[in-house]
Parts: sequence; structure tokens; C-alpha cells
Amino acid sequence: MGDQRFKSSVEMTLKVIGGKWKLVILCHLMDGVKRFGELKRGMPDITQKMLTQQLRELEDDGIIHRNVFVQVPPKVEYSLTEYGRTMEEVLHMLADWGQKHQERVEVLT
Repeated sequence: MGDQRFKSSVEMTLKVIGGKWKLVILCHLMDGVKRFGELKRGMPDITQKMLTQQLRELEDDGIIHRNVFVQVPPKVEYSLTEYGRTMEEVLHMLADWGQKHQERVEVLT
């Protein structure tokens, strides 16, 4: 696991899903299609600017789909692409690890 290919692959993964908010956004979208306001309400600590930026980056990487409805007022919905759905197993593994880590921290304190 210490070879250069492994390290490069991890680095590439973090370029796509790294940061404080992208994984949280993906978790929300695992539940289905969401509008911007729904995502913002689900993540009250994220700024509107940061949410917009993170959504754009995920869209650029083909992880999410942005569907714009031509109407007044404008309506935009976000969903996972088929490719984005391949992250589901990774998210479950991260959640399992996080739960175990939380339990470990609680035992140590």
C-alpha cells in the first residue's frame, strides 16, 4: 500500500472529494434529489458561496448533475450521477470508520 500508484490514487480521490463539505453534500444527495435550499438547510454552517463552489466542482467532476428548470422563479435540482453513485460504498465505509472512532474517543475520555 505504500507504493507510488497507491499514493497517487489517494491524492486523486482527495482532489475530487476532499475538503470539509463535499462528502457531506454527497451524503445528502444519497437520499435523493435536492434543491439548493434543502442542501443549505441540511448544512447550516456552510456559506452560500462555499456550497455553490462545492456543487460546481462536483458537477465539473461528473459526480453530481445540476438540472435547471426554465421557469419563474428559477428552479435548480441536484442529484448524483450514475458515476457519483459509485461513491456510496466509500461513504458507508467512512461512516463506519467514523462511528468506530467516535466510540474509541468516548472510551478514552
